[in-house]
Amino acid sequence: MIHPTSSSGDEFVVVGGSLAGLRAVEAARRAGHTGPVTLIWAEPHLPYDRPPLSKEFLAPGAVERYFAGRAHLRDDLGVDLLLGEPARALDGSGRVVLVGDRAVPFRSLVIATGSAPRTLPEYEGRPGVITLRTLDDARRLRERLHAGARVLIVGAGFIGSEVASAARRFGNPVTIVEAAPVPLIRVAGAELGRALAARHERNGTELRRGVQVSGIHGDGRVERVDLSDGSTVEADLVVVGIGSSPSTGWLDGSGVARHDLDGGVLCDAYLQTSVPGVYAAGDVAHWPNPLMDVPLMRLENWTAAGEMGSAAARNALAGAADRTPFQTVPYVWSDWYGSRIQFVGRPAPDEVRVVVGDLEGPRFVALYRSGDRVAGALAVNEPGKIMKYRRLIKARSSWDAALGLFATPAA
Repeated sequence: MIHPTSSSGDEFVVVGGSLAGLRAVEAARRAGHTGPVTLIWAEPHLPYDRPPLSKEFLAPGAVERYFAGRAHLRDDLGVDLLLGEPARALDGSGRVVLVGDRAVPFRSLVIATGSAPRTLPEYEGRPGVITLRTLDDARRLRERLHAGARVLIVGAGFIGSEVASAARRFGNPVTIVEAAPVPLIRVAGAELGRALAARHERNGTELRRGVQVSGIHGDGRVERVDLSDGSTVEADLVVVGIGSSPSTGWLDGSGVARHDLDGGVLCDAYLQTSVPGVYAAGDVAHWPNPLMDVPLMRLENWTAAGEMGSAAARNALAGAADRTPFQTVPYVWSDWYGSRIQFVGRPAPDEVRVVVGDLEGPRFVALYRSGDRVAGALAVNEPGKIMKYRRLIKARSSWDAALGLFATPAA
């Protein structure tokens, strides 16, 4: 039987306790909301920072980072925490979220359930085969890395590359298997994808492109992995990093419209879904982003998640006339082998030009052109420059303005 919680008619509910969800509850209080606030999260932990899980968290003695303590969330923000059990359904017309045998009523709701890693279904749950998304996943991975495991990573994207870097830091032999001929081609384009891939080989990681896993063998543990080109790699640990999909299965039958391709939530410019008063933020949300000149955009990065969580909450609690369309310039960073890689905007195809350094050197900046405007920038070990390009992209600045940003004046 479902037991409804008490209702005041002004309930603000957030489903999802990662960054977007936390920023949503914080923004609700900053906006002056004095009614009940409920945060529902499938994990038993307090909200924590995900990006370090594939970076510094894998080092010995790393500290687990929580965004906020229980006392701050409950006493300072007045949040009712429902942890350790996922939302199982949304009743859009009845205005309740179902969690176990409870019905949590809402007036305004933010969906921030994030994404779930894609798996190799035939090997899911097998000892020694790991995906990395949660704190518990990272704890298991760290134990295996520190035990000296021979590591095979499926996928040369950011997560796989960060895990490879962490494993090499402690001397583990690492092989990355990438199905595409060029890693990160959708993120960085072909030329810069090849330049980034070369960093693996320079740091002792073997990268095999254009191949897939065809078999995983071992007696109660991983011992070897067969590849589609007929070769075999000896391994003790397989880390699967082949992307993620929005966690929206619990919305079946809710009336919330979803994208045909990946099941992500379809939102308008204000981040509102097809159900009035229900908004979405973070990895789950598709929305029109005019700054990037695309009909719909879905972002899987830390910066956008925080911005969207705050914006969704403000709009959910504002009157129709006071809402603000959400737009942003994407920003992603990644740490490989002691280098900081940063990307802003999008990898437009019209032209790619290196404007600082060179692709084989320790540092460089490359720009992407779309028509007569700068659309994106990728930097390696140039942290002082990338945010200036982000501001240019946000201002819809010209290509010439971007080229001249750090130009050396003529003598």
